[in-house]
Amino acid sequence: MTALRAQFISDYDVLADRWWDPRGPLAPLGWIARARARFVPPAGPGGGQALDVACGGGLFGPYLKELGYRVHGVDLSALSLREALRHGFDSVVRADISRLPFADASFDVVTAGQCLEHVPDPYAVTAELCRVLRPGGTLVVDTVANTRMARFVAITLAENLPLPGRPERGTHDHRLFVDRARLVQVARDHGVPLRLTGLRPGLRDGFGYLLGRRADVRMVPTSSTAVLFLAAGRKS
Repeated sequence: MTALRAQFISDYDVLADRWWDPRGPLAPLGWIARARARFVPPAGPGGGQALDVACGGGLFGPYLKELGYRVHGVDLSALSLREALRHGFDSVVRADISRLPFADASFDVVTAGQCLEHVPDPYAVTAELCRVLRPGGTLVVDTVANTRMARFVAITLAENLPLPGRPERGTHDHRLFVDRARLVQVARDHGVPLRLTGLRPGLRDGFGYLLGRRADVRMVPTSSTAVLFLAAGRKS
């Protein structure tokens, strides 16, 4: 597993200049980021502090800014963090997300998009996300479920069909996909009850994107959480 993690980070360093490429291998992360923003409440009158965990090149930063937050990011890819700073992040830190370098209850919002399915222990990361969240704060994560359907869609199809927006082969390892019940239990144990929502690409947008008629794809909610899902909740 150690070799896998090293390879994963080096791959993201190689792709650091493609975070904002609308036809590149990271494009779907931007679609998901827009969907994620719907689950983050606006900051209060005095503003707020938001932490984007595994922020990559900063795709989620503009949404948090629009909602009134100062935006902080953490990631292991130094080259990706440079991109995040270029796209409005107020600060970034290079660190292991399973050991966040922040005090307890530091942030009003904590987000983690498309990263839990890439780490050896997503539940330890989840506990860290809850730890640095303030009481009353909002946690939003999205990831890939540990199901046969997710393996087929996220790996067999998504990584192998020669289509725009295709992730690099080897991006996903099904052994790291996330057990939904365990994720919910760990978050609950740390004071954050989560509600799960499935996400999928809008069919009309998807066809338009493949035909070159759309620049992006809207992700729409679905009752099935068997492939891609989002989890959101407030800390008690």
